[in-house]
Amino acid sequence: MNKARAIAAAMPAGLPVRLLFAVAAVLLALLPLPRTGHAQGIVRGAQEGSYEGNRIAGPVGGAVGGVVGAGVGGAVGAVDGILGIPYHGRRHCRGYYDGYHHFRCYR
Repeated sequence: MNKARAIAAAMPAGLPVRLLFAVAAVLLALLPLPRTGHAQGIVRGAQEGSYEGNRIAGPVGGAVGGVVGAGVGGAVGAVDGILGIPYHGRRHCRGYYDGYHHFRCYR
């Protein structure tokens, strides 16, 4: 009867296991840095929120709108930045698209 032997793989003598895990953890932590650098929406969200809140409800609405806008703008900006969705700007006028698919503002 043949007896099969299992040969255990030897760890390299130069590097301890904890150091290998630490290096792997640092590399995985540094991996998303280029994407998160584009995740900025807090400032724009606070500006737009305070503008709209001030326009609708006065100074108190401006303060509340700034806080809410910073939270929501930060969340949306982070998601858009991490996913790489570009911000092309929004139109700040009401208007329509003509027959040639050009946007025209009402004056």
